[in-house]
Amino acid sequence: MSSAKGERSQPRASDVDDAILRVEGIVAGYRQVPVLHGLDLQVATGAVVALLGPNGAGKTTALRVIDGRLRPRAGSVHFAGRDVTGTSTDRLARRGLCTIPAGRGVFPNLTVAENLWMWTYRGGVRRAAVEETTYGRFPILADRRGQLAGTLSGGEQRMLAISRALSTNPRLLLLDEPSTGLAPIAVAELYEVVAQLAADGLSILLVEQFTDTALRIADRAVLMANGRIELAGRPDEVRDAMVRVYLGG
Repeated sequence: MSSAKGERSQPRASDVDDAILRVEGIVAGYRQVPVLHGLDLQVATGAVVALLGPNGAGKTTALRVIDGRLRPRAGSVHFAGRDVTGTSTDRLARRGLCTIPAGRGVFPNLTVAENLWMWTYRGGVRRAAVEETTYGRFPILADRRGQLAGTLSGGEQRMLAISRALSTNPRLLLLDEPSTGLAPIAVAELYEVVAQLAADGLSILLVEQFTDTALRIADRAVLMANGRIELAGRPDEVRDAMVRVYLGG
């Protein structure tokens, strides 16, 4: 996993001025319950950013605001140089911002192949191209193409969800807790895939509870607590501060 990170060119210092994602002053919550309190966040083009923090920190809420599932009460979201605050999830996906939410993210009663075909019905993507890309990256899914997705292992279902997202040729991938419910060996296999996507130059914002795993492939880490950013910096810097935040210090 570490070798994949080492093979890819690191984002330039100037990339901070050319962020593919810029979140500024976001205030958001659910009904009368505030969750985010002036959130500022950015992802440089071609970078992997790990968004970390204890349960209830506001990480998933932040992703919901970014991908249009939750309208903020204040603040703005800029993607690829455009203000997309409040833009629908479907429209953002067409622009290249794609989310893989927590959970398996597949249609369990459809086969592996049928899950992949779902993305071709909107037009512009050929079945053969989607299958070639998917089965080339995940050979195990080629062996399972006629199998119901709901009968796949947890790791295989996550691979299928990622494959469906990649069929849209995203510019930025949001991954919410990709290792949830997976055995350690499946987590390791999944992160090999994520590391390769990063090596290929895909920008990634990653929310994760397996912090050590996420930090191994991240260029930058952001630590959240109580709806605010506590620290942003190099993965090693953030790792050193995590015990204090997790223990409420």
